[in-house]
Amino acid sequence: MGAALIQWSAALVQPAFTALGPTATSGWRFLSGALILLGATRPRLGQWHREQWRAALVLGVTVAFMNVCFYQSIARIPLGSAVTIEFLGPLCVAVLGRRSGRHLSFALLAAVGVVLLSHPGGGVTLVGALFALGSGLGWGGYVFAAAKVGGATSGFGGLAVSMSVSALVTLPWSLSRAHVLEHHPSLGLRLVVVGLMSIVLGFGAELLALRRLTPAAAGVLMSLDPAIAFIVGALLLHERATALVVLGLVFVVVAGVGVTVDRTAPEEIAPQ
Repeated sequence: MGAALIQWSAALVQPAFTALGPTATSGWRFLSGALILLGATRPRLGQWHREQWRAALVLGVTVAFMNVCFYQSIARIPLGSAVTIEFLGPLCVAVLGRRSGRHLSFALLAAVGVVLLSHPGGGVTLVGALFALGSGLGWGGYVFAAAKVGGATSGFGGLAVSMSVSALVTLPWSLSRAHVLEHHPSLGLRLVVVGLMSIVLGFGAELLALRRLTPAAAGVLMSLDPAIAFIVGALLLHERATALVVLGLVFVVVAGVGVTVDRTAPEEIAPQ
């Protein structure tokens, strides 16, 4: 559910890019989501210890980096292609967590899939792909950081503080485009809806899952995200994929599912 909400919100937010730019749009998304979470959870920050603050700070910075790169990417390339390239981050977390030659072969299959996505005519530009790779790097870190916050805090107070950190990191860009929202209140309402869908409901659902799974297991269970993104892109953004793009998607999803269902080697989590 979390993945579907996040990809759906990514499609809904794209009209804001023209007026605000991807980075400011990301900042306003964080700000609206953080305010909703703070109002709903009212975390007792005076009782927090150092480990909780450290976990929330790391998650907030990581998510800010991940989302800014992701929005810069989908401003340039199709949503499905961006998420497929981005997925290399959690897939690498899963592969490194299991440390097996079989899983390295799945990683190579995913790499071939990304190459197919990048063929001429597939709609993928170099800059867009690089931003997607940056977002994937952030996503790989997010799997660990969110699990850390989920273990160090209870309820959604940790998520509220983490998203507040993300909002503060991106605040300069948000404020630089504040005058646009003054003249377009409907745009501000769209960003509030997107913040509710992705930050509150989407990340909230993922935080609940990460409290029950290891980072490596959570990483591989995200293997259907690219397929969800392609479906959302086709339905809401009318994006069309070539045969090679679809084949690349299949390779990446098969790699993720393959690591998930392959239980021949015991899972080992890399030291954090």
